[in-house]
Amino acid sequence: MGAPLSFNREHHLAHLRQIGQVDVLVIGGGATGLGVALDAAARGWRVALFEAHDFAQGTSSRSTKLLHGGVRYLAQGHWPLVSEALHERSTLLAHAPHLAQPLPFIVPSYRWWHRSFYGVGLSLYDWLAGSHRLHRTEFLCAPEAQALAPGLQAQGLRGAVKYWDAQFDDARLALALAQTAAEQGAWMLNHCPITALRREGGRVVGVVAQDAETGESLSLDAACVINATGVWVDEVEALAGAPSRGHVRPSQGIHLVVDQDFLPGGHALLVPRTSDKRVLFAVPWMGKLLLGTTDTPRSDFPLEPDPTAAEVEFILREAASVLRSPPTRADVRSIWVGLRPLVASPDPERATASISREHSVWSSPCGLVSVTGGKWTTYRAMAEDVLAHCQRVGQLPDRARVTAQLPLHGASANPQPPVAMSEWPGEHLYGSELPALRAMPGADRPLWVEGSSVCLNEAMVRYAVRHEMARTVTDVLARRCRLMFLDARLAHQLAPRVGTLMSEELGPSFDACLSVAQCQALALHYLTVPPAVS
Repeated sequence: MGAPLSFNREHHLAHLRQIGQVDVLVIGGGATGLGVALDAAARGWRVALFEAHDFAQGTSSRSTKLLHGGVRYLAQGHWPLVSEALHERSTLLAHAPHLAQPLPFIVPSYRWWHRSFYGVGLSLYDWLAGSHRLHRTEFLCAPEAQALAPGLQAQGLRGAVKYWDAQFDDARLALALAQTAAEQGAWMLNHCPITALRREGGRVVGVVAQDAETGESLSLDAACVINATGVWVDEVEALAGAPSRGHVRPSQGIHLVVDQDFLPGGHALLVPRTSDKRVLFAVPWMGKLLLGTTDTPRSDFPLEPDPTAAEVEFILREAASVLRSPPTRADVRSIWVGLRPLVASPDPERATASISREHSVWSSPCGLVSVTGGKWTTYRAMAEDVLAHCQRVGQLPDRARVTAQLPLHGASANPQPPVAMSEWPGEHLYGSELPALRAMPGADRPLWVEGSSVCLNEAMVRYAVRHEMARTVTDVLARRCRLMFLDARLAHQLAPRVGTLMSEELGPSFDACLSVAQCQALALHYLTVPPAVS
């Protein structure tokens, strides 16, 4: 099974029609599934991956964009998880410097004991990081904190603690994982849901999938089928006839995006303890400011969850306690929601905020291997654990781990100084692929909306279709370019122009009117801020 010639959907689809069998078949194209596919392909196994929608379309594109150990997990006693995540943070910063960068945080102190208390905890955070520590934690006086974070509420400020974590572009990192997996020989297909699991003698031996574009049915056998579908893991198990065990207890987290003017200076803020016992982040990201996140239990699994009025009110109230100029509902540029695939606790009454972010791997009686839980930062370690499980149960032969030294697609052997992730997204996200992008038609023709600073040109749209498997206008504006998450109104305005360019690339089989309408409907959804709770 030769390596793919390019990350082109038609090429991958044509090969998947012919190969008949692989060693490892992964269901799910989020962080976990892509990590497993990459790891398996890098070890030399024949690998295929099917994603029902677009890569990272669910939870994996809706994170807080942080690579971190999890400060709040220290207080919960999850030290091994924190230590592992801090190690993986360092690995990912080295593997994808064009998509992940260190980020300084300010923890403001409004009570006399806060600075000492949180400073000790963050010093422990440094100690757990060991040689992977980014910079030393610092104690700041009030004027120093205000100088670094001019948007900080000055009234009552007694000082602050400064520490370091990292941030990244989650959807584009998922894409880089997919591209790297393809370079290692994996065959990947988005917009191709699994419709059935094939069984022989009570064992899962393959899948049946359906291409969402053509309706074509694809059948593929596999020695090992891995269910990495996040919050939907139980639904896939049901396809195998396995009884529902309720492995996942979903939790909803929302993010509000406002202008970065509310917190200039390039430092993020952390409120270490909110009323729901989480932390609240205010993170400068790609020219905007992310405020989040909530932790609201859910019993359903929608692809596009709705924020609640109470969640919006909570974030605005908590932000008002630390920002000099509190944002309001009218300031929200985009609002989006992700579902966390938390591993179900034996205690059904336990608050989701206190449930561990560790992952779980298990085999069903039919041989289907499933994984859920975890967090973006530890995707690589999760993938190693999944394949170690497959080896223990005899579905795969033993092979050594290799991804700890494997750079991701776009990383350069001689990287340029990174552009701060706090700036508007542009060409710097392409890393070593930048020359190929600039050689595309339309590299000097920006898609422009009057009064905006959007860095999006025709070449980026064409490149997304030809080399990044973008198949819908939403694929481009939400996950190849992050405009939907940053300013949904601008995404709504640019959708028709993107649809026209995609028609030129994909031909008459592409329904531009439908794709534009779907994108604009989602943009309106991301613009809909629930009214205040009366």
